Amino acid sequence: MLADRRGLPSGLLIDVVAPCGEARLASAVIDDLGALCRDFPCLYRPDADPQLAAGLASHGWTELAERTLFRAGERFTSMPLPPEARWIDGDWCLGAPAKVLASQAASRTLALQLVQLVAADADTHEIEALLRLDPTMSYQLLRLVNSLGMGAVRRITSFGQALLILGRQQLRRWLNLMLFAAQKGDIRSPMLLARVAVRARALELLARTRGLDKLTQEQAFMTGMFSLLGILFGLPLATLLAPLSISESVQGALLHHDGELGALLGLVELAERGDTDALAARLAGLQIAPAEFNGAILEAHRWMLGALRDSGAGSHG
Repeated sequence: MLADRRGLPSGLLIDVVAPCGEARLASAVIDDLGALCRDFPCLYRPDADPQLAAGLASHGWTELAERTLFRAGERFTSMPLPPEARWIDGDWCLGAPAKVLASQAASRTLALQLVQLVAADADTHEIEALLRLDPTMSYQLLRLVNSLGMGAVRRITSFGQALLILGRQQLRRWLNLMLFAAQKGDIRSPMLLARVAVRARALELLARTRGLDKLTQEQAFMTGMFSLLGILFGLPLATLLAPLSISESVQGALLHHDGELGALLGLVELAERGDTDALAARLAGLQIAPAEFNGAILEAHRWMLGALRDSGAGSHG
């Protein structure tokens, strides 16, 4: 995922430079990769595998002009960007959070309190009362429910109605995303949302690939979503997890990479770091075919693009 000059998610870059071992390897993923381009600007490097590059170009992908790519460190926001820079790459969004206004910190804390209530299966009236304290989040909830067509018969106009129609599972997912979205005082938020959305959906899909049950798939999603919570708040993850009523398997995966959920989290982290040798070995150990893993990552990116649209965090510029 690449950011634009404002730090907003604005493009996808595929980083494949080695020739594909078999001709069918490239053709098997071209259509799926091409579908991403219909939703977001997509680029490939000038030294990409020629067969893959030609296939991507036929679907609307464009070749990256290297001079337009700025590789940023954790403090890029304090650096002047070169005038030719259009795309920002790097792990700058994983740096420590800047000091935010009290109102902005309160909004994020409120979102975490809502997550805690939902995790504890609190009464809907308690959730509604807390939700009313943040007009931005209230608006986003009503917009989400109406935009999904859930109010096709009648428009949803009350919080209680929206909570009932959305359901606890979807409410939990939405609140998790809202932790990372719409934080105007934190330039990292949109890119953190993009990263955490890919992680969460990829872990859920990989859990399904492993044949795990629905509950474990949901726990896999939660593991991915909470895995960057410490970076978001700038606090130890264990401290943030302490008041949450989440399963021991999720806590173990997050804090120690324990169990199958921890193994799947480590797998996605290896892919993010580009450690292909270790990734191949881990896939073999988990008996996940590379094609299944690639499919999960592609689908996770499609889901992420939808999450960006729903949160208003994305930019297609």
